[in-house]
Amino acid sequence: MKIAVVGQPGRWSTERLTAALRAHGAEAHVVDLAACSLRLPDPRVFHRERALEDFDGAVVKKLGDTADGWGVQERVNMLRQLESSGISVLSPPDRLGLAVNRYRMTCELARAGLPVPETTVTEDVDGATAAVERFGSAVLKPLFTSKGRGMRRLDPSMDLRAAFEGHRREGLGPFYLQRFVKHPGRDLGVAVLDGRYIGAYWRVAGEHPWMTTILSGGRYEKAEPPAEAIGLAIRAAQHFGLVFTGVDLIEDPAGRLLVLEVSAFGGFRGLLDGCGIDAAPMLAEIALRRFREVSPRR
Repeated sequence: MKIAVVGQPGRWSTERLTAALRAHGAEAHVVDLAACSLRLPDPRVFHRERALEDFDGAVVKKLGDTADGWGVQERVNMLRQLESSGISVLSPPDRLGLAVNRYRMTCELARAGLPVPETTVTEDVDGATAAVERFGSAVLKPLFTSKGRGMRRLDPSMDLRAAFEGHRREGLGPFYLQRFVKHPGRDLGVAVLDGRYIGAYWRVAGEHPWMTTILSGGRYEKAEPPAEAIGLAIRAAQHFGLVFTGVDLIEDPAGRLLVLEVSAFGGFRGLLDGCGIDAAPMLAEIALRRFREVSPRR
């Protein structure tokens, strides 16, 4: 089978998935959406000069590095067009589009009855300032970044107007603010593949105690989560319809688990470094099985 790995050439997770698909006998090629084009009136999607409709299926590992909401939506639309031409895309573009946007993701979580931190989204500086004052301490997040990029903790004593104007100048979108959840220096990542729990890891804070991301100096440690955490993660994954995802959970001071995020693409590194679990061949096997169900003769 000819499989497109939608990701970034040379990136560790993209190349790992590509290698895993090849090890399962597939002819896998990396497709960078930043190098794709839609040609009308056909319409067809090309990666440079290769028509993506020539592939038997596509597995999406990354959309590419962009905090630009229009850029993200344009790339998701490329995947929608590919799907509409009859190519199976995992995870489905409409589901990816929900998860990749923090605003839409949090709305979906709340709509599904899953517990989330108190959140405010606004373009108004005065409204954003009032939210920080109401929360006491807040985390300002861009709508379209991952791994903690662009996040900032805000307190009422700070020059909030300057912080919000800087966020706006950097083109990071509306002000997405969540009440800061006091935690013991770690949060939990729970991996779900094809509706099943496959492992979990702690992200333990490093230099910045409030932020647990690896880019901020955090590290991975193996976790043995309670059944409640696993159940929340599976519910979130099933609600979004994602074939592979990581669900980030945090415990508030009262001991209640809250869902912070649902990853549109899932991550390999935390499972491998924290748990010794290589999810790439597991995802490759699931993807190829699904593609064969759609095109059994291939």
